[in-house]
Amino acid sequence: MSRSFKKHPITGMTCAESEKKDKEIANRKLRRKTKKMIFDMIQKDDVVLPVVKDTSDIWSFDKDGKVNWKGSEYEVKAKRK
Repeated sequence: MSRSFKKHPITGMTCAESEKKDKEIANRKLRRKTKKMIFDMIQKDDVVLPVVKDTSDIWSFDKDGKVNWKGSEYEVKAKRK
């Protein structure tokens, strides 16, 4: 496997390994907000439940999104495993 490489040069914007903790926090916020809205829905008829994008901002996560290095000088480096 010494000559293996990634097929696509797409990596995270920063050196963060994972966004797991950020996703856990965002989903906790979503569940808390949804439970509250369901509880309040007993009094109201027209309630639209939230989605993850309503409760958190993905650009504030550790990785800060992904970037495609195809066609740049960093393409070879991004393909390394």
